[in-house]
Amino acid sequence: MMRWWRKSLSGQLVAALLGALFLSQAISFLFVWQERKQVLEASERTEFVNRTQSLARLVASLSPAVRDGVARASATEYTRFWIAPGSQAGPDAWLGRMRAEFETPLTRLLEAGEDATRQGAGSPGETARAMAEARIASQQSPPAVWPDDLDARAQAIDLAGDLGAGFTIPLNDGTTFNAAYRNHFSGTILATPIPVTFAMTAALVALVALVAIRRIAKPLAGLAEAAEALGRGEPVSPLVETGPDDIRHTAAAFNRMQERLHRFVQDRTRMLGAIGHDLRTPLTTMRLRAEFVEDEELQARMFATIDEMRSMTEAILALARQESEIETTRTVDLETLVESLCEDLAEVGNDVRFEESGRVTLRCRPDSLRRAVRNLIENAVRYGRCARVSLANVPDGIEILVRDEGPGIPADRKEDVFAPFLRLETSRNAETGGVGLGLSISRAIARQHGGDVLLRDRAPGLEAAIHLPR
Repeated sequence: MMRWWRKSLSGQLVAALLGALFLSQAISFLFVWQERKQVLEASERTEFVNRTQSLARLVASLSPAVRDGVARASATEYTRFWIAPGSQAGPDAWLGRMRAEFETPLTRLLEAGEDATRQGAGSPGETARAMAEARIASQQSPPAVWPDDLDARAQAIDLAGDLGAGFTIPLNDGTTFNAAYRNHFSGTILATPIPVTFAMTAALVALVALVAIRRIAKPLAGLAEAAEALGRGEPVSPLVETGPDDIRHTAAAFNRMQERLHRFVQDRTRMLGAIGHDLRTPLTTMRLRAEFVEDEELQARMFATIDEMRSMTEAILALARQESEIETTRTVDLETLVESLCEDLAEVGNDVRFEESGRVTLRCRPDSLRRAVRNLIENAVRYGRCARVSLANVPDGIEILVRDEGPGIPADRKEDVFAPFLRLETSRNAETGGVGLGLSISRAIARQHGGDVLLRDRAPGLEAAIHLPR
């Protein structure tokens, strides 16, 4: 999955979008989180003060028997209300009762007064645990902006660390109405719905981006396939020039490049064919004139030179025909193709043997590939006395290996032998060598398939490998 994510254009663009989304959201949260927390905290504190004052008026108007029940019934997840005996309780006593109240679940607050509070203690929830270390930071009597209809002996209590607040309000029967509030906005952002919201937003952005990006990436994938086919020498239909301007311009540039390449190959092929054809006439004339030379030794040398030039001309014409013909690409059994070629060459007296390597299928132009392998085998037999042919699977493709037992090729001349008409055997004797086009043609055919011809030293001999991608 991670490999696809790193190598896929869609994956990288989606990752970039999600990264940008996360960074922008994080920066936004940094700016608004503190302000949001302060606004919400101030709003809830104001609501708590108003609720406390309203409940104080209500319980003061009720009979003492129902006051505690009404106070307890008004509790919420973050607030507690209770009636305590005595007009003013000490700070430690108030803190202890406040902790006990928060330890009591909301479902038990309507049970029998302090007994329910004591029974609920010992099983603290999240709220109770948060209040366990609460300390009083300050007390104010009367509280700020206190209404005239409530007892002026009331106290406002602030807890240390901005953890919460509370009130104690004396009632007319000698009891005290108490209120406590826990500030629940002091937690982390993970305690809010924001992470869930962000995850849903990210998923939606990723989905929409993936659909949009795949529409963009699809023409690029088609372009890559067309370029690969063109590199193998296969005929490629012009790409459809659709999509965004950048994609459309890229497809149009590829189509123009393909047209120029085809035109270049056609022009060069016609030129080679014309040169080879035009040379035939003067060669024929030279041979006729050589017939009248009386010096037999000179005449023999002239005939040899003319025959060599004729062979070179025929090789040029064969090369021109090879490049001008567009063979259909198809999937073949490569082992069968190479083995049948080896059998044909062995039947005419060549020391050629195929070593079975297992069934291998490959999409190629079989006639062209057969010619490339034939050239390597003939070179191996001519210069290395024998040819041992096999197939090998390599990490990035397939290799057709042709080994001989000859003298090999000097390391500094391995690349030179692929030059047209170059022969390391300098006698120019047709019996010991050709015209120097065999390796050139083999490499040209291999490269038309997207591969290459490689030469490797052996002890003794040389190994020629046609490397072909799958």
